[in-house]
Amino acid sequence: MADSSFDIVSKLDRQEVDNALSQAAREIATRFDFKGTGASIEWKGEQAIEITASADDRASAVLSVFQDKLIKRNQSLKILDASEPRQSGQVSKIDIALKEGITSEDAKKISKLIRDEGPKGVKAQVQGEELRVSSKKRDDLQAVQQLVKSQDYDFAVQFTNYR
Repeated sequence: MADSSFDIVSKLDRQEVDNALSQAAREIATRFDFKGTGASIEWKGEQAIEITASADDRASAVLSVFQDKLIKRNQSLKILDASEPRQSGQVSKIDIALKEGITSEDAKKISKLIRDEGPKGVKAQVQGEELRVSSKKRDDLQAVQQLVKSQDYDFAVQFTNYR
């Protein structure tokens, strides 16, 4: 029998992030506590978002609204790499970078975890920004998924291509 396998990846759903950003922008435009604060949230290139407001606490409140919208759309907050609020002239800004992909160091950490604590006979190979896990038994693969989910990494983890 052939090996069963799945991939461990860290990807973001761009459409869902865009929808969450649009919802947050609409809510900020209509909410009373944001009136007259110049608060806004918008895309800044392909992989970054910029929040502007008249004060640091208002900018942080906009970030909080955006995070709530992401959670409602089942997106992990680990895809966000938000900077501290910084003054830029009269306004306060927060830059948010979107994180995607598993670095080689993180992939090595996961494969070491699978080797050390996972079931015997499970193999993990790094393939670019993802990790392929294979085994003869599907039950072992499910055990590995539970093991990886139980860890608290600083990046979002999804499982794809389960065969």
